[in-house]
Amino acid sequence: MLVCSCNFITEQEIIETIDSLLDEDCWQLIVPAKVYHAMQKRGRCCGCFPNVVDIIIRTTENYHARRHSTDDEIFDFMTRLKQFHEENRRADLERRQKGHRAA
Repeated sequence: MLVCSCNFITEQEIIETIDSLLDEDCWQLIVPAKVYHAMQKRGRCCGCFPNVVDIIIRTTENYHARRHSTDDEIFDFMTRLKQFHEENRRADLERRQKGHRAA
């Protein structure tokens, strides 16, 4: 499935990149910018970033399930990651659109 139409990046390419990043350090915090940097791409319109965050969460959960990480380790890490995701979504929702400016 095509995730980023600006750079023609598929979901499988993103998953492979995330897996390689996790192989380097399985407890690092992975964000869309880090994934794009590893693929030597850059976000253009960044409209795909919320979907990339969802892919990061799903891929990280699957990675740790395959690794047989302890539940405490997974829960703590995924809680922090989901909290980061929610904070960024709230920031996007609170942003005013250019068409709604008062001046």
